[in-house]
Amino acid sequence: MSETKAIGGAQYKDVGADYFEKRTLKRSAGTWGIWGLGVAAVISGEFSGWNFGTSTAGFGGMAIAVIIVIVMYFTMYFSIGEMAAAMPHTGGAYSFARAGLGPWGGFITGLAESIEYVMTTAVVVYFSAFYLNSALDAFFHFQLPSWVLWVVLYAVFVVVNWSGASIGFRLAIVVSIISLAILAIFLVVAFATGGFDPSKLWDVKPDAGQSTFLPHGFGPVLLVIPFAMWFFLGIEELPLASEETHNPSKVIPRAGIIALITLTVAAVAVFIVNTGVLGAVATQKSGQPLLDGFALMVPKELIGVLALAALIGLLASLQGIMYAYGRNLYSLSRAGYYPSALSLTGKKQTPLVALIVGAVIGLIALVVVDSAGGTGGAAGAVVLNIAIWGAVVSYLMQMIAFVVLRIRFPKALRPYKSPTGIAGAVIAGVISAAIFIAFLFNAPYVTAIIAIAIVYVIGLIVFAVWGRKRLVLAPEEEYALSGGLHRDPEAEGYDAMEKEVFGETKP
Repeated sequence: MSETKAIGGAQYKDVGADYFEKRTLKRSAGTWGIWGLGVAAVISGEFSGWNFGTSTAGFGGMAIAVIIVIVMYFTMYFSIGEMAAAMPHTGGAYSFARAGLGPWGGFITGLAESIEYVMTTAVVVYFSAFYLNSALDAFFHFQLPSWVLWVVLYAVFVVVNWSGASIGFRLAIVVSIISLAILAIFLVVAFATGGFDPSKLWDVKPDAGQSTFLPHGFGPVLLVIPFAMWFFLGIEELPLASEETHNPSKVIPRAGIIALITLTVAAVAVFIVNTGVLGAVATQKSGQPLLDGFALMVPKELIGVLALAALIGLLASLQGIMYAYGRNLYSLSRAGYYPSALSLTGKKQTPLVALIVGAVIGLIALVVVDSAGGTGGAAGAVVLNIAIWGAVVSYLMQMIAFVVLRIRFPKALRPYKSPTGIAGAVIAGVISAAIFIAFLFNAPYVTAIIAIAIVYVIGLIVFAVWGRKRLVLAPEEEYALSGGLHRDPEAEGYDAMEKEVFGETKP
């Protein structure tokens, strides 16, 4: 039986040297590979999902929401970049919260991020099926049931992510560039054909006493922030690639900021021009706003080609965000918070079991929501809000951890420091908290949030009874327990504290 040691309200077990040998990742990414991963994970948000708020809040209200979200993501990523540089291992959000807030904080944050990435993948699969069916209809005059396309998409991209990180990083760069090129073509076509009409931005009829800018007042701005987040959701995944990146302490912060700037330019351009082509009312109703915008400006014969082109952006995010849930489940499993089988990597050095389990959960969520009556864009919106709920919990916990770590570990090595410091983390945390509260007033999605809250409570009970008694001295745990002294598994190995905690290993 493995030796165990109680430390700080948790119990750690001596797993032996071969434990980490079965859970290895391969370093293969540089700055542009991480940039590609970041852009790829997010870029589908420029194609679908962001548009569900343009009529609810009006163009002006949605614009305010986008600005708030931009501020939140920049201040948040500066903070995340600092923590990622200090902790160059795969745990990401779980790792940061674990170091600052203890095992319970690590589990709460890690579970929130699991919900975010698994559900975000489901949303991307959902919208990809929309675009794929448009292409099938245009070329072959038939469509497939949505669930068939969901299964196919999940299966294909599980295989892609299983094939190796180096393949995934190269693919991410290529599809990111192609996706950005498609968005650029949309902008050119919109202006060249006269499809963009500024007056369409303001086609939401104002309520009595309200303005064209805010047709329903300021209140709906908070309600549509989750949709504005879709322009950037997923960029925070990059620290999960630390153990597959060369020189992660420099690359993760730098590549992430470049990717965030890239996405900001794309988001602002698409938000304004796509809405100006369709109109704010029609944009919100669309399940595929970019393609519907193209349909108004080009011959019908080209719609199938454009649907396939637009699909590339969604598939880019499917690749990137599936990578994220795979590494999130992997890191929590390796440290003992989730069942250990999820972190097995095999010859490909990729977490195949985690990829499959995440795909099954996401597929079940789509089928359940769709069967419960969430047809059309509604099913996508419901699952989208579940993903956002997980995200804002994770964001808030990470920003609290940032402040705590600045205070508790003032002398810890920080190769990169946030230019906005504690103030930036507080700003991002306050915005995240406000978004979380706004969910309670978004009636159509309260049922979904309650369901996820129940799952969360079950998870916390399981962790209290089982998980916290079976933790492993993974790099994330070693950093936290050593006060930041053990920070780099590449330099120190993956069992740097085994002897300190358990003594000499017995033969």
